[in-house]
Amino acid sequence: MKQTVFVVEDDADIARLVRYHLEGAGFAVRTFLTGNGVIPESEKTPPNLFLLDIMVPGADGLEICRQIRHSRSIAMTPVIFLTAKTSEADKIAGLDLGADDYIAKPFSPRELIARIKAVLRRFERPLPPAVVTAGDIVIDNGAMTLTVRGNLVTTTATEFRLLEYLARHPGRVFTRDQLLDAVWRETHYVTPRSVDVYVRRIREKIEENPEDPRYLKTVRGAGYRFEVPK
Repeated sequence: MKQTVFVVEDDADIARLVRYHLEGAGFAVRTFLTGNGVIPESEKTPPNLFLLDIMVPGADGLEICRQIRHSRSIAMTPVIFLTAKTSEADKIAGLDLGADDYIAKPFSPRELIARIKAVLRRFERPLPPAVVTAGDIVIDNGAMTLTVRGNLVTTTATEFRLLEYLARHPGRVFTRDQLLDAVWRETHYVTPRSVDVYVRRIREKIEENPEDPRYLKTVRGAGYRFEVPK
């Protein structure tokens, strides 16, 4: 079956261009010229990936991303922003909301397709079946679920893979580049700064006090280490 991409883009010419290239690459495409109705439609028929412009009428791209990450049925669906808002602050804001990539306009159609495929490969790569238990955290690879202090916690697939990788290697220090290689693979498109954003998001979900983490430690000048509290 074809993988489906929901494209939210208010510029009809760009929407047609994106559809043309995505369909040429073998994807099924649904386009939305406003942000209204995207979430209800995606909860009825979940896509494989969202491609969101930020500045669209109705619910803007940031709000759509926020709603995706708070919906249990589609929370783990990949999100890529395709937008003219290109500052570092805009990119970090998007990643903070749980986006998996951020592509600036104007864009190369070839690069767009490559990055969509790269994100989808990251989500499709199977994890070794196992349950990792560390303190109050239970990570179930088979179900791709995270339980923290007895509560099921929603994560994105990228957050889950990063936490799972660190937890499988307790006590080991990883540089940002090593984590990019292990979790993202296609590091050409992702910066070490992205790792910091994801670590912060994970801490907010697993730590009682994210400012004084027990599990996910920063090793100054080196990177990050996962510790099992005693």
